[in-house]
Amino acid sequence: MRVLVTGAAGFIGSHLSQRLLARGDEVFGYDNLNDYYDPTLKQARLDRLLPQAGFRFAKGALEDRAALEAAFDAFKPQRVVNLAAQAGVRYSLENPQAYIDSNIVGFVNILEACRHRGVEHLVYASSSSVYGSNRKMPFAVEDSVDHPVSLYAATKKSNELMAHTYSHLFGLPTTGLRFFTVYGPWGRPDMALFLFTKRILAGQPIDVFNHGRHSRDFTYIDDIVEGVIRTLDTVPGPDPSYDPLQPTPATSSAPYRLYNIGNHSPVELLRYIQVLEECLGRKAEMNLLPLQPGDVPDSYADVQALRRDTGYAPSTPVETGVRNFVEWYRAYYGQ
Repeated sequence: MRVLVTGAAGFIGSHLSQRLLARGDEVFGYDNLNDYYDPTLKQARLDRLLPQAGFRFAKGALEDRAALEAAFDAFKPQRVVNLAAQAGVRYSLENPQAYIDSNIVGFVNILEACRHRGVEHLVYASSSSVYGSNRKMPFAVEDSVDHPVSLYAATKKSNELMAHTYSHLFGLPTTGLRFFTVYGPWGRPDMALFLFTKRILAGQPIDVFNHGRHSRDFTYIDDIVEGVIRTLDTVPGPDPSYDPLQPTPATSSAPYRLYNIGNHSPVELLRYIQVLEECLGRKAEMNLLPLQPGDVPDSYADVQALRRDTGYAPSTPVETGVRNFVEWYRAYYGQ
C-alpha cells in the first residue's frame, strides 16, 4: 500500500515507517522537525529511513494546509496514519496556542485532505489523557471522557469528535487510537524513562512526581507498532450492533472506531524506576514531589476491543523493554 505517515521523524512514526517499509509498503513521511525536543534526535531517526527504497519525505507542518495538500497530491496515499501533533501534557500549560494550531487546525487539514482524495482509511493518534479525572479502572473506550484535565487531552478528545463527523457526513473510515505511555529505543527526551536515564547516568537526582505512587500502563514501542499496523489493515465499517438509544463513544453507525492501545498491565512508577536502576547498575537519588497539574494519577488500558477486532496482543514485559531502551541509549550517546 501507499501509506502517508505524519510525524514520521517522531518516536512512534519512525518505528512505524520502518515496519511498513519492511513489509513492502511505500511510505511518505511528513514532519515539521520542530524544536519541542532535540531536533537532532528527530533527524537521526529520519536518517535511518531516507536511504530506504520506497520512502519519501517532505518537511511541513499540519497547519500549513498548502504544504500538506501538496504532499497528498504528490503521493496519492491509499491510507494515512496521523501521528503528528503537539505532544506533552505539561507543555500545554505553558503554550496552549501550539496545541490549537497543530492538534485542531492541523487535524481538520488532515480530515479535509483525506475526504477530498478518497483515502481508504485514516488512523490517528488520540491519547489515554482523554480519560482525565476518571477513576474507574481499567479505562474502557465505552467510558465517558468529558472531564479532561489538560488542554492537550481536550484537543485529543476534539480529534475524536471531528473524525466522527467526517465518518458520518462523508463516509471516511477513521480509527482513533488512545495511546497509553509508550517507551523504548529512540524514545522522546521529554518522557520519564529518557529523563531518568540521562540524570541517573550523570549522577543527578530525578524528580519523581506523586511520590512515585502513580501507575502507568507502560507499553513497549514494538507492541504499539504491531497494534497500529493491525488497525491500519482493519478498515472499519458501520457497526451493525450500534444502538442510538444506548450510544457508545467507541463505535457508530458510521465507519468509525476508537480503541485503547496499551499493555493492559499498569506498573507503579517506583517499580519502573527500580527496573531502570537494575539495568543501569546505579541507584537513583529521588526528589519526591506532589502530582503535577494536568497529570492523571493512574492509567490502565482495557484493550479487549482492539484484541477482539485485530488480534492485538502486547507481549513485552517492562523488564525487557527498559533493558532494550538502556542498551540503545548507551549506544546512541556513547555511554
